[in-house]
Amino acid sequence: MSTLPRLVPPCSPEAPELRALREQVREFLDEQRAVGAFTPHVDCWISGWDEEFTAALAARGWLGLTVPEEYGGHGKSFLHRYVVTEELLAAGAPVAAHWVGDRQIAPSLLKYGTEEQRHAFLPGIVRGERFFAIGMSEPDSGSDLASVRTRAVRVEDGWRITGTKVWTSGAHRSHALMLLARTSPVDPEHRHAGLSQFIVDLNSPGLTIRPIHWMNGEHHFNEVSLDEVFVPDDRVFGEIGNGWKQVTSELGFERSGPERTLSTFPVLAGLADRMGRGELPPDPALGRLVARVAGARQMSAAVAGQLQRHLPADVAAAVVKVLGTATEGDIADLADLLCEDTTDQGFRDLVQTAVDHRPGFTIRGGTNEILRGVIARELGLR
Repeated sequence: MSTLPRLVPPCSPEAPELRALREQVREFLDEQRAVGAFTPHVDCWISGWDEEFTAALAARGWLGLTVPEEYGGHGKSFLHRYVVTEELLAAGAPVAAHWVGDRQIAPSLLKYGTEEQRHAFLPGIVRGERFFAIGMSEPDSGSDLASVRTRAVRVEDGWRITGTKVWTSGAHRSHALMLLARTSPVDPEHRHAGLSQFIVDLNSPGLTIRPIHWMNGEHHFNEVSLDEVFVPDDRVFGEIGNGWKQVTSELGFERSGPERTLSTFPVLAGLADRMGRGELPPDPALGRLVARVAGARQMSAAVAGQLQRHLPADVAAAVVKVLGTATEGDIADLADLLCEDTTDQGFRDLVQTAVDHRPGFTIRGGTNEILRGVIARELGLR
């Protein structure tokens, strides 16, 4: 009888050094809460933009943990970064300003960037001064990135890019956009060929940023339009035509982190606290959600170990993303049900924010429907 392949690597016990780091981060967060530096927020990694808080993290050496010292970083492991980000997310701290640069751009620069690009961008990311947005999705191209229509045309000394990107979180506050574009015509037999990445200055002539407001009035998403925007050759990222491989590698960082499990953790913690004090009736659904979060957390930490070993993690990341984001949404649903009549308006507002954000959990970073197909292919089921 054949056995199915293991989709997620095993998780190792946390080393004493990492436990000590975890305690340091918790002490810092307690101090920040005590002075009113932040209020716990749902989806803090996408909507909690606070450049002063980012600067405070940078001052403690907690940004660019995996960046080598020669580029201004700290030369630590992905597990060190995992510990820090997990504690920040569990506390609902405002980390959106540096999130994309620290999570995604820094490791991608180390893997595919030129020496000039590394020296140009990594020190600013580590200092919490250089912010990035991601330009992948388009109006008619979401999870199916092979269908992107944004085009880059070769010109003297660079490229002219025309197209539209949507759901670009933080573009209105960021300095640069990591953009995916088509540099050669679509080949029906090889749809993922002919894609390339570019680092685009968000102040470039011909580039327009329009806000996309949520129904509750929040603004962190944007539509970015490019009309013949010039990008010099030294801002081509990686190799022309290698964009699909690069993006797939990048999505391993995006899909597997603790943010795919902990976006609504402040709500879960609030439910547990209120049940413990008798303000809410006991409900076994809370225990089931805690168990699911614990399981997803173990898998997410295991993927961090996989990344540290420089091993492929795209399928494991897809598993974490599917299970984690489904759990985040179920936390919001349970809290909405149990707290319908609560008189704690502050907690009620937190729950309402979780409900408002819920539809996006399973969409961003690749819809769960698409990722189930990725997982099924790995299992040989399609």
